Amino acid sequence: MTAAGALITKMVIAAFSGMGAASVCHPLDVIRVQMQTEGTTYTGFGDALCGIYEKDGLKDGLYAGVSAAYLRQWLYGSCRIGLYAYLLEQAQNKNIAAGLDKNSISLSSKMLFGLTSGGIGSFVGTPSELALVRMSNDKKLPEEKQKNYSGVGNCISRIRKEEGFPALFTGAQATVLRACLLSACAMGITSEIKMRLADSGYFGEGGKLYGGVPMLFIATLISSFCANSVANPFDVVKSRMQSGAQYNSMLDCALQTVSNEGVLKLWSGFVPAFLKLAPYTVISLTLTDKITKIVTGKEAL
Repeated sequence: MTAAGALITKMVIAAFSGMGAASVCHPLDVIRVQMQTEGTTYTGFGDALCGIYEKDGLKDGLYAGVSAAYLRQWLYGSCRIGLYAYLLEQAQNKNIAAGLDKNSISLSSKMLFGLTSGGIGSFVGTPSELALVRMSNDKKLPEEKQKNYSGVGNCISRIRKEEGFPALFTGAQATVLRACLLSACAMGITSEIKMRLADSGYFGEGGKLYGGVPMLFIATLISSFCANSVANPFDVVKSRMQSGAQYNSMLDCALQTVSNEGVLKLWSGFVPAFLKLAPYTVISLTLTDKITKIVTGKEAL
């Protein structure tokens, strides 16, 4: 298989894996967005969950904007996971060619791979991320301000027509910075911890105990906590800028948020964000790893 073919294969596998994870985790994304945007009256995660469900139900409430989440996996998820897996494999092949252990790759290099793949994917996927925020947040707005988007295509089309093409990249700077930090931690740290756990012997020979799922679960859980701790402030800024609120810049949004609501507001929605990121990372990376093993005979991470 050519290098281009290998990259495309990994990106397609990553997109389908991401869609599987999004199908399970999307309600947590809706809760996160509604807790992070202005006008929030929820006292916590449980209150938001019950409030959204009681007001709008499952389809129009907790699964609002799921079509945007699926599009996001093809634009952002495919790059974030697929490109990372490709870069990691290329580095491993170079080590093999040089007669070195294929896993002799530093944590900083793995995090750089994650930063690169996350940055590229997030910029390409900004319109879908914007649509996800707008559709997830729409039902929280006063009835006269609701857009009632019929789907992700309708949302993106209306934003382009009503606000102009550049509006589709609202919050792109915060989106890219968040994705760079999140992917550097989530992807790089997952690979590093997975390798160390496999060598520890606690998860069977080569970490193959129960198909390697327990090992990957622990690795992704730790990396998800690290990633969410670092990226959450950028997530809050991104959500607020993309919800339609008017800010002059990312810095202006952050300063206004801290000034009006306190510095801890930058970590609002941490619980649903982590509860979403952890299972999403576990499901998407496990599916990616297993499907890649079936299709190519090699591990993805």
